[in-house]
Amino acid sequence: MDVDLTRKTAAALAKKPRILEMIIEASLFLAGVISILTTIGIVYELGKEALLFFGDPQVTLAEFFGSTQWVPPIGHFGIWPLITATLMTSAIAMVVALPLGLATAIYLSEYASFRARNTLKPILEILAGIPTVVYGYFALTFMTPLLRSIFGPDVQIFNTASAGIVVGILILPLVSSFSEDALHSVPRSLREAAYALGATKLETALKVVVPGALSGIAAAFVVAISRAIGETMVVAIAAGAGPAFTLNPFESAETMTGHIVRISGGDLSYDSIDYNSIFAIGLLLFLMTLTLNVFSQRIVARFREVYE
Repeated sequence: MDVDLTRKTAAALAKKPRILEMIIEASLFLAGVISILTTIGIVYELGKEALLFFGDPQVTLAEFFGSTQWVPPIGHFGIWPLITATLMTSAIAMVVALPLGLATAIYLSEYASFRARNTLKPILEILAGIPTVVYGYFALTFMTPLLRSIFGPDVQIFNTASAGIVVGILILPLVSSFSEDALHSVPRSLREAAYALGATKLETALKVVVPGALSGIAAAFVVAISRAIGETMVVAIAAGAGPAFTLNPFESAETMTGHIVRISGGDLSYDSIDYNSIFAIGLLLFLMTLTLNVFSQRIVARFREVYE
């Protein structure tokens, strides 16, 4: 009798509409739809304005992707000076952030005590919370004089080296936090098995834990690279304010985001070729970060380890 009553009660509850649950489900669905529509809207606006730029008779795709001069007033629209500065700044940031971030993550996951971890992680999060404009002036007033004292006056006041180093400091918490989460998710049993076979703590960390968390670490690296490429204020303040095709990190050069900031703040007439060029650069920047994200998903799928 009790069993039948329980079944009837369960069936009645299943049929009863759960208003609050339905509202929550609809709200979550709406949030997802809004996110997708926002992305579609951004791509639409970038593409629409970029088509106006490429539709101008002064601009050709051959010059845009094949020239090393970006001088809009005289009709030169070669994107490579902005791309090389962006990639050079991002590469320097990666050299700083990736090894330091991974080393910090290994320490926090494998070596730090509970008290040390709870002390160091909030400090790293404070670095992530500092406004980027502060990092920009830190690069200009501290990092550049430091580089000039080491390498001499050949280091220009505005240069991609100081901007890249500070961008690396900026994304360091991102790399270390994501990587530490990936390392922490590796089962304890793998570590204990390595210790049982006579491995040291360092051997266990480098040969067992890091390979076991490779997909998460790779995803953290790619996200950090995307963040470095899209960084704006640091490079706008410290890297330079004029497009220059150079591979010397101690020279002034303008990145894609820095150029967008500088041009946007000027007196541009709406629908002019200079105005439309902002959206062409923005679209290319969007495609670069999208490519990195797709590449990240492939890496995660390729090296993902499933633990039971």
